[in-house]
Amino acid sequence: MDNLTFLVVDDSAFMRKVVKDMLMENGYDKIFEASNGVQAVEKAAQVKPDIVTMDITMPDMDGIQAVKELLKVSPKSNIIMCSALGQRNMVLEAIRSGAKEYVVKPFEKSRLMEAIQRVMYS
Repeated sequence: MDNLTFLVVDDSAFMRKVVKDMLMENGYDKIFEASNGVQAVEKAAQVKPDIVTMDITMPDMDGIQAVKELLKVSPKSNIIMCSALGQRNMVLEAIRSGAKEYVVKPFEKSRLMEAIQRVMYS
């Protein structure tokens, strides 16, 4: 199994657990968490994650700003935005800011794994 490092960023502890469980079920175990954009940037600077799942709507620093700041401290991180339906403009803004992929919540595990494959191996 690839020894990828993940950073799961969401202000919802429940959503972080859902994503973390999906990753663990697929054999990934280097998983860090952050509950807002500020924490995400700090954690990314420390662990240099291969893949970041990033919520868009969060307190302190939203996902779009966090993408920009995170890529300054960890430029090789591949960011997958996790958005609710109806956030299309914000997703496009995040992709313009450097995110590589997105999944719409609530998402299937297969959709998340496909996004991970795409950002890592395409």
